[in-house]
Amino acid sequence: MKILSVNKNIEYGAISIVNISEDILIDRFDIETFDYIIVSGGDGTVRRVVKILQSLNCYIPIILNPTGSFNVVAKLHNVPPLDLVLNSLVQKNTLVTKTINYYSLNEEVFLFSAGNMGDLQHIFLSETFRFSILKKGMAKYILALLFLFPMHLVMTPFMLLSSRKFFIFTPTYFMPKIGSFRSKVSKPFAIDLKNRYNLIELDGDLVTINDSILNIKVAGVVELVTKIV
Repeated sequence: MKILSVNKNIEYGAISIVNISEDILIDRFDIETFDYIIVSGGDGTVRRVVKILQSLNCYIPIILNPTGSFNVVAKLHNVPPLDLVLNSLVQKNTLVTKTINYYSLNEEVFLFSAGNMGDLQHIFLSETFRFSILKKGMAKYILALLFLFPMHLVMTPFMLLSSRKFFIFTPTYFMPKIGSFRSKVSKPFAIDLKNRYNLIELDGDLVTINDSILNIKVAGVVELVTKIV
């Protein structure tokens, strides 16, 4: 049993765990020799690791160790705590994985959220608050929401009607498409933003896209460890 751990040094009994940082993952050409990859961090870290795995054309089950503020992916799929997963491997129990889609937006990828509407403004202001006692935890996101609430109340109807605005949030898959809001990406589609330099929110990351036309589609699947048997 070989496990690759990204962004956190982990040692656990007789399990062979290789610890590396996210920035050198792209240089590990032996990734497929590992049985699992542990990703420690928030949703943005998970997104960036999936992007690297896609670029390497590598398909390996992911064990999430959620240490970010939101951890939407981990909560959405109810992933078990890391200690329980590692103990299960020591006991030679079976890990159950779930296959989930991830999506591409030009050269970038995302798992559940993408947009340039209120989500972008919220993340931008939240990151501005990321210092001192607000550096960790949910407080910065709540504070940003309170500051932005009056603007969201006034501007959201106009943004929903704009062809240059969009917001995709797949956890609300049960909701219909409302203007520029989508809860599903079932078929490829394109959005023309009319200018080449655009700031986009992807799974809580702020990314600059140097294209006026965004092409969005299902890009592939990842396997998440979601249960222990």
